[in-house]
Amino acid sequence: MRHTTAAALALVLLASPVLADEPYDAAAEAQQQLARIAALDDAGPQLNAVIVYEPEGPNYANEASEAGMPLDGRTVLVKDNIETFEWPTTAGSLALRDNATGRDAPLIANIRANGGVIMGKTNLSEWANIRDNRSTSGWSAIGGLTRNPHATDRNACGSSSGSGAAIAAGFAWAAIGTETNGSITCPASVNGIVGFKATVGMVSRTHVVPISATQDTAGPMTRTVHDAALLLSAMAGSDPLDPATAEADTHKTDFTTGLDDFSLAGVRIGVMRNQVGNVAGVTALFEQALSDLESQGAVLIDIEYDWPDGFWGRSLTVLLFELQRDMAAYLGTLEDGSMPDTLADIVTFNRENSEKELRWFGQDLFEQALETTDEAAYREALETNLKATREDGIDRLLAEHGVQFLVAPTTGPAWSTDLVNGDNFGGGVGAGSLPAIAGYPHITVPMGAVERLPVGFSIFAGKWQDHEVLKAGAAYEKARTAELPTPSFDPWKPAE
Repeated sequence: MRHTTAAALALVLLASPVLADEPYDAAAEAQQQLARIAALDDAGPQLNAVIVYEPEGPNYANEASEAGMPLDGRTVLVKDNIETFEWPTTAGSLALRDNATGRDAPLIANIRANGGVIMGKTNLSEWANIRDNRSTSGWSAIGGLTRNPHATDRNACGSSSGSGAAIAAGFAWAAIGTETNGSITCPASVNGIVGFKATVGMVSRTHVVPISATQDTAGPMTRTVHDAALLLSAMAGSDPLDPATAEADTHKTDFTTGLDDFSLAGVRIGVMRNQVGNVAGVTALFEQALSDLESQGAVLIDIEYDWPDGFWGRSLTVLLFELQRDMAAYLGTLEDGSMPDTLADIVTFNRENSEKELRWFGQDLFEQALETTDEAAYREALETNLKATREDGIDRLLAEHGVQFLVAPTTGPAWSTDLVNGDNFGGGVGAGSLPAIAGYPHITVPMGAVERLPVGFSIFAGKWQDHEVLKAGAAYEKARTAELPTPSFDPWKPAE
């Protein structure tokens, strides 16, 4: 299949949508998705969202659909820091390019058991964007640079950049991302899709390349809230190898139930005013989103919250200490003797392969992690920041103001990608670090666009409130009045 213009490529994406009342043809959808990958990822704008994909996907989709399981043969792309038995799991690094373990992460096994088809692996910010302070999100030595389908010279955000771009481009029904601090919600926001970061402990992290046992979790990235809820229902559950998930089976449910019936009438919602930021277009969209909530009967309560002194320094201490500890634990499960054993081995590998690994940015965070070994300091930082985000953070804000949810814009519009100078976050937009560090559920739902660049609307709440957050996301999705942008597959241009 060959297309000569971005407009023609966009038609591939938009052709033949499946309506809610039509029977789902899993094989036909998978075939169209393969065509889109060939036209938009391998050729055309070369989004570089997908590292490897399954050419037999349509056949597997047909088989899974005939089995009558909940996912009905729907296709799922997987961030390449999550193990699947078919392909190596690289975390984007040449150090793990041959990391073919032949095993499925439990969350992947759960998806297959529920009738999902693993369609391939998505690109990511290398090592989930923890290698260097000056990194460019969406770049890895394995996959190159992921491009944003809405503006190919703009960033797809990290670290689940490939998952976000792939779903925006229609390469699969859904994708799996992972988040430590914003790595599901940011790429979902800037790519104009739904992203759900589950309560830490709802989804197993076994056989997932780690950063932080305290904060890491996987979650669905989809085009609708219903689809996110359906995929979460399939992937969630307790895992004896991951102690954090001990209560997951207690809180797991069919997360799609009640989405259509949830009413915002009388629901009190806290508005995180200090986290709206200073990007005028984002503020205007956010005010429109708040009006949409009020039109459905929601009661909005303005909330003032400031990050505590020393918060960000303590957060880095926790991440770096857990990185060197948890990475060694993961690497210790690999049977291939050619794989690195420790974070120090990875640092050495990068130095020895600096032309390919370190051309665009270094590994200062990896090197700092090797020196972050004071366990007492780590414990103090961990306890202080968990208290700041839980007891003195989300829990306190919900209780003091009598609100069920907290809302804010997710992040600003995608910035221009710059491999030389790195990322350009700005505008002070978003409160996602609160639920990320607390380990609480957080959904982002498309809110509209600023100059054709998507922006998301964040909703979060307390621990194990995943189902309620999904319901609120569905209610906002239904109430939303802003027009959503369509991917252009072209470089960014000002709106006419």
